[in-house]
Amino acid sequence: MGAPFIHPSPMPGRRLSLGITLTMLSLVVLAPLGALIAQGAAMGPDALWAAIDRPRVQAALWLSFRLAFLAAMVNLVLGVGLAWVLARYRFPGRRLLDAAVDLPFALPTAVAGIALTALYAPNGAFGALAAEFGAKIAYTEWGIFLALMFVGLPFVTRAVQPVVEEIAQEVEEASATLGASRLTTLTRVIWPMLSPAALTGFALALARAVGEYGSVIFIAGNIPMRTEIAPLLIVIELEAYDYKGAAAIGLAMLAISFAMLLAINLVQIWSRRRIGDV
Repeated sequence: MGAPFIHPSPMPGRRLSLGITLTMLSLVVLAPLGALIAQGAAMGPDALWAAIDRPRVQAALWLSFRLAFLAAMVNLVLGVGLAWVLARYRFPGRRLLDAAVDLPFALPTAVAGIALTALYAPNGAFGALAAEFGAKIAYTEWGIFLALMFVGLPFVTRAVQPVVEEIAQEVEEASATLGASRLTTLTRVIWPMLSPAALTGFALALARAVGEYGSVIFIAGNIPMRTEIAPLLIVIELEAYDYKGAAAIGLAMLAISFAMLLAINLVQIWSRRRIGDV
């Protein structure tokens, strides 16, 4: 028998696709990262560490990554819950709520920052209410935290929602029939199927929060050593024509972000293997 006839694919060939992909990846991602790394290498280890090991830089890095991680953790819980509600329940206003989830994607970050500041400033609707209890939201770490939650929540919800829609309700009914409680069903049956997508959304929300600038600078107050984020400090260094200092902070953010995302990817691989073993 002759070789079976294989219909040609309507997509471009492997070499063409690979060439286009690598070219775009190099122009958009690899070239900027390479330039940043080259700038840091030109400084030398001692000068690079001296630029990073400054109290103001350390405070900004600690603030940015700490609040970004906490906001991503909260978004992980809220995003999974919101995705479950949107996928499993039908109620008045559901379509409107579903569309509102994407607002942080559509809104310019500066507009989001101005809106959040107007709401949570001491004379704002929510800020005035908090002031009656002796609390202050805007121009504090709480304001930064809320802004990072706002921009990161859609990443978790949109990553988890399709997976929830694919899980048949018969799976939950079978678990209940076998005598499992709701908590056991959630932790032993549902969560293992959701965890890869949830961790992906968590990583995306974390990455977005770490580099967020526009929606934060309006509500943060930008007080050095207190509410000054690392991206703002990079802009300040650039405005002062200290390109080496800005590159050093950028390299520090790149290294920390890479380590955190690598850890998340390792957890994802472990969770997938665990699901496969089950």
